[in-house]
Amino acid sequence: MSTPQEPPYRQIAAELRAGIAAGELRPGDRVPSVRQIAQRWGVAAATATRVMAVLRDEGLVTTKVGAGTVVSDRPASAPSPSPAVPAPAAAAGRRGVLPKALTAVQIRRTAVAIADREGLNSVTMRRVAAELNVGPMSLYRHVETKEDLLLQMIEEITGRDALPASGSGDWRRDLEFIARRQWDLCRRHLWAARAISFTRPLLVPSLADYTEWTLRALDGLGLSPRTCAREAMAVHALVTSAALSVAEEVEAEQESGVSLSQWHRTRRHLTSELFDANDFPRLAATPEDAFTDLTALFEYTLARHLDGFEAFLARSGRP
Repeated sequence: MSTPQEPPYRQIAAELRAGIAAGELRPGDRVPSVRQIAQRWGVAAATATRVMAVLRDEGLVTTKVGAGTVVSDRPASAPSPSPAVPAPAAAAGRRGVLPKALTAVQIRRTAVAIADREGLNSVTMRRVAAELNVGPMSLYRHVETKEDLLLQMIEEITGRDALPASGSGDWRRDLEFIARRQWDLCRRHLWAARAISFTRPLLVPSLADYTEWTLRALDGLGLSPRTCAREAMAVHALVTSAALSVAEEVEAEQESGVSLSQWHRTRRHLTSELFDANDFPRLAATPEDAFTDLTALFEYTLARHLDGFEAFLARSGRP
């Protein structure tokens, strides 16, 4: 009888583990990112994410801001906990050792911290449990599913700073305020732009507050509820689009170790070759930061959108 083959994520984890043990990857060396694992081994992103989760659970790799995922500083000879039974869970089962008391607040804040450092795909029940030094089953007393955990994470990041009880009475000033509040939120939590949707909304009270506040800013303009809802979605989409660009750039920098300004500097000779033919004189005359300053681009896009909305109100004979 043939031996059952291990799932792909465990096979890939075993290859990387062997490379670390052999010294091919030393402490502090970057390990392949989720995207690189998916491309190199031809697996789905979800499978690559599980590979990283296994290596993290074993203490072999860690994530450092600005450096990506690297081999941990733990000596290679140190024993790794069994993937099947995390060390904290095993310790909790020993006589005289009580499991650590948990609260829903601890769980969701830990999940948010993981997402902030490593991305939303790294947030699993097992990963959160390992961070809290408890067994995964301990989490289910407070969180029923991963979807429930995501709702709690959104509640955590959107509920910390309460919105003003009322707006200024100036629709433009209020839309600028709510757009920048969402922008700041997405800059602090880069995963939020992917998690928050208007078409399939997360039913979180503090998130609904943002929409209600935006709709209230449009009161008195004589617009239909449908038009107000579409304007609220347009502002949200504007923020999300800009925030996704920021998140993608941060991820690219963490995976490559090359900042956006460094990336452009290394390609200036290629840019010069492209523009030397004088086929693109307008592009050649454009300052580089017009494309790379994402905050300025957000502010420009917001201002032009509101200019357009103001013109729409004027054509409609509304204030």
